[in-house]
Amino acid sequence: MQLQASKQDPMTFSKMAGGGNDFVVIDNRSGRIGDAAALTRRICTPHLSVGADGVILIENTGKATFRMRYLNADGSPADFCANGTRCAARFALVNVIAPKKMTIETGAGVVAAEVSDGGLVTLTLPQPHSFQADRPLRVGETVIRGSSIVVGVPHYVVFLRDNLWSQDIVPLGRALRTHPGLQPAGANINFVVVREPGAIEVRTYERGVEAETLSCGSGVVASAVTSALFGKTKSPVKVLTRSGITLEVSFALDGSDVRDVQLRGDARVVYRASMTPDTIEGFDPEWVRNPAENVVC
Repeated sequence: MQLQASKQDPMTFSKMAGGGNDFVVIDNRSGRIGDAAALTRRICTPHLSVGADGVILIENTGKATFRMRYLNADGSPADFCANGTRCAARFALVNVIAPKKMTIETGAGVVAAEVSDGGLVTLTLPQPHSFQADRPLRVGETVIRGSSIVVGVPHYVVFLRDNLWSQDIVPLGRALRTHPGLQPAGANINFVVVREPGAIEVRTYERGVEAETLSCGSGVVASAVTSALFGKTKSPVKVLTRSGITLEVSFALDGSDVRDVQLRGDARVVYRASMTPDTIEGFDPEWVRNPAENVVC
């Protein structure tokens, strides 16, 4: 793995969290990181390394204040991560890379961000598209009636009547995440309960992490917008996530046209540190993720 980290010249990073998603954020404007996917799989491995839902690389660009490259915990690239973009914005401000108001190039296009004095970040997002209100998927003997929408990345939204927090969403989330009807890219799977016109609750099974995360920013937006398109909510919408943190989504709705989408929420600097050789060496991240597939008979 081309990393060029050493005891004499250790690589620094920040551990950050946004809405319950946690990230390793690295200033890569020098282009120091060669194999970003391999680094991500290692540093995101819980218990043996830092552990995170993904890695954010801050890089140079001529299209915006800076470029954010995002990789899921399994090393796969993602066009967009809303919680991660908020963290990237605050990281850039704290490290004097950008002012309070900035633009960020992502794989889904350029987004605007503003960091408040209290550390909250407001993102102005690309327009959601490809909404499909009724997209039934069969799982075993059950037909799941959900909706699909793209908010930077694909999302599938399923409304539940109640008891969101007492349910084990992982089996169904995994089955839908890998469902042939959502391929080839798959989707993040969001389970939603509407509490009132301005408040919903969301849990998300995330692709790339291949597990439930404590929050998914684009999933929060997808859930709020989908709720509004069905007439269940109206802007602004407060969204309670699995972390217990509430994010706020605002937008303009004109028929089925969704515009001026903003997401507001926290972007916390948990700690700053330097990598040691032990951060990325001495263990097999693929074995940790799935030992059954790595057994040599």
